Amino acid sequence: MTVNLLDFDAAGLTDFFAEQGEKSFRARQVLRWIHRCGQGDFAAMTDIAKTLRAKLMAVAVVAPPAIVSDRLADDGTRKFLFDVGGGNAVETVFIPEDDRGTLCISTQAGCALDCSFCSTGKQGFNRNLTVAEIIGQLWQANRTLEADRDRDGQLAEDAERIISNVVLMGMGEPLANFENTVTALRLMLDDNAYGLSRRRVTVSTSGLVPAIDRLRDECPVALAVSLHAPNDALRDELVPVNRKYPLRELMAACNRYLEKAPRDFVTFEYVMLDGVNDSDAQARELLALTREVPRKFNLIPFNPFPGTSYRRSPAPRIRRFAEILMEAGVVTTTRKTRGDDIDAACGQLAGQVLDKTRRTARRTIVLNEVDAR
Repeated sequence: MTVNLLDFDAAGLTDFFAEQGEKSFRARQVLRWIHRCGQGDFAAMTDIAKTLRAKLMAVAVVAPPAIVSDRLADDGTRKFLFDVGGGNAVETVFIPEDDRGTLCISTQAGCALDCSFCSTGKQGFNRNLTVAEIIGQLWQANRTLEADRDRDGQLAEDAERIISNVVLMGMGEPLANFENTVTALRLMLDDNAYGLSRRRVTVSTSGLVPAIDRLRDECPVALAVSLHAPNDALRDELVPVNRKYPLRELMAACNRYLEKAPRDFVTFEYVMLDGVNDSDAQARELLALTREVPRKFNLIPFNPFPGTSYRRSPAPRIRRFAEILMEAGVVTTTRKTRGDDIDAACGQLAGQVLDKTRRTARRTIVLNEVDAR
């Protein structure tokens, strides 16, 4: 049985080579070839002995999820659909901007948390993605984008990366797939792999409090919290995980996280739903709720999907909501809708997932697993 080397961070790859009777420096060499150079062919790893290359070809592979489709929006946003087997596919979105290139990565096939305004949550849940399937999205996107920039196919190791930022805001709840997510994060941060700054890697969570504490201790990166409501009653409806971890516990976890975070604030994401959570009074309630947490707000215009009863807040209402927050001295941005013509905008990622479990039962299992760790 062959081993997929994309499943290993530096420590795992070192252990793998030790099992093969090889010295630890081989792990660093292969890590650089795979992730910095985007090389999946052992025969092309020219500074490795031929005998070792032959051994690797016999016992290992570099096998990312295959790209099923690659769609380009009018604004330059690019959506990749990846095959993860079992009739399931997940989506990854690249968002180019003048000063950065951001890749939005998925961590689960579907999502068990069932947030009422999210297309992904409405499709059900199949399974967690493996490390290879998570980091493989970055590996494939890097190779594809670099190949487009360099039509000769030469991926220069010292070339400036097109992907400068990674956000785990795609399909799924990253912290419900904790071990695989953290292993993938370590690869993103490793100088022998992608070498990204902790400040440029963001994990978005719906609020799994025990896992936020674990992330702080094991691999702190920038944190974004999908808040979407200023009180427990409304958040229970919009984000059902709030019934397990209510807002008081979540705010306390955010403050604990900042003790070790690379940024000195938490980003609170807030989807703007017409007549639901967008009133002046709710903006002031939001300020009161978060007053003890160093924070910034990212307001997200709701992106509709088939079957939803929600509507996007009108632009003047979003502006007024933002003004109230900014008048209180809190940095507030309104997310520009990107890629909505290819269903790549925030909240629209649905992929093609076979719902093989009852969502409510699965959500209970996921939360119990988080508590048990």
